[in-house]
Amino acid sequence: MLTWKDIMHFAVNGNPTPNKRVEKSEAEWLEELTPEQYRITRQKGTERAHSGDLCTAYDEGKYNCVCCDAPLFDSTIKFSSGTGWPSFTQPITENAIKYEKDTTYGMVRVEVMCNVCDAHLGHVFPDGPEPSGLRYCINSESMILEKENV
Repeated sequence: MLTWKDIMHFAVNGNPTPNKRVEKSEAEWLEELTPEQYRITRQKGTERAHSGDLCTAYDEGKYNCVCCDAPLFDSTIKFSSGTGWPSFTQPITENAIKYEKDTTYGMVRVEVMCNVCDAHLGHVFPDGPEPSGLRYCINSESMILEKENV
């Protein structure tokens, strides 16, 4: 289980190696993504709080990157944070997420990205529930829910 100490280590010393890499030109991303998905994932945008479809979705399944379909989070680690964005306590695997220090807007935060294609997902904070204490605050537009067949 990842902790805040692990997150800070990755953000400062380098990230885990992804299982694969997906790299495309800006023209390819523009062709494949909606304008809002492109703005958020490729230009590090943020959707308005409580506006994303996945904020209130609690179906069983996996949350994959909208850009490259890499698995990011599992529905079993999703929780209602009240922040207006989908929130998770852990990535699906340790190497699913890439971490970078973010000092925009006069704040110090840790940005989270897809470790396969570098898509901006959101940020992680040390104010989540136990046992990890982590809250991955993720834009709905950066993910697709692959529902489990029940």
